[in-house]
Amino acid sequence: QVQLVESGGGLVQPGGSLKLSCGASGSIFSINAMGWYRQAPGKQRELVASIGIFSRGTATYGDSVKGRFTISRDALTTIWLQMNSLKPEDTAVYYCKATGGARDYWGQGTQVTVSS
Repeated sequence: QVQLVESGGGLVQPGGSLKLSCGASGSIFSINAMGWYRQAPGKQRELVASIGIFSRGTATYGDSVKGRFTISRDALTTIWLQMNSLKPEDTAVYYCKATGGARDYWGQGTQVTVSS
């Protein structure tokens, strides 16, 4: 089992920045990838960014956040999402996801609201 805890969400004005973090605990050595997803009201959950844990840690981004968001990681247990140039359409609950041992694990989510 893997447990994930997110932090860093909040209210920010358009054009502002936020940094989310996600820490993993439990069976962390089973994890081979981690990432961020988001879900806005009435919409499906979508990929924001993901990163491999091993090798070079290749990152993948959703089209709507490319060039504005950056995902990073430490050696094994923590990932961050630096969000710049935030837009009202970035408003959503952001979820951390870990994949390992043929299973997906999700955090409880953190609310990000972009509004003036």
